[in-house]
Amino acid sequence: MKLAQQLANRLNEVLINGKWVTGTNIKSEIINLDWKTATKKINNLNSIADLVFHIDYYIAGVLNVLEGGDLEIKDKFSFNYPPIKSKKDWNALVSKFCKDSEKFITLVSNFTDKELKNSFVNPKYGDFYRNINVIIEHSYYHFGQIILLKKMLKPITKD
Repeated sequence: MKLAQQLANRLNEVLINGKWVTGTNIKSEIINLDWKTATKKINNLNSIADLVFHIDYYIAGVLNVLEGGDLEIKDKFSFNYPPIKSKKDWNALVSKFCKDSEKFITLVSNFTDKELKNSFVNPKYGDFYRNINVIIEHSYYHFGQIILLKKMLKPITKD
């Protein structure tokens, strides 16, 4: 199996369709989550919606490069999004995350091993392989936070 397909499989695993590493994936954890739970803040922690937007912000930014565009994202804007005030707003964010993830995975799977070694935008950012791998690591990092937040937000029930 070529390296790009391995990367695409790992992206698929964490983002939209896997269960091997964690028994679930981001899409499965957010697709039926109600918007009030998704936007609920616990102390000064990010909400689930904050984290979904943040993960997608980087996926969409790198996706733009994979589609031939410029790298336009800035860390300082990675949590800046319009407030979610309804189920419709939350569903739009989840839909964007899923569409961007699917497109990203497809484009990654089409890379050649040689292309993965090419410089990503600027040599200071490393190669495509490194940047795609960082998306995987970044997604798992925040996915863990999403899982913990869901557990913290779950109503306490007595057996």
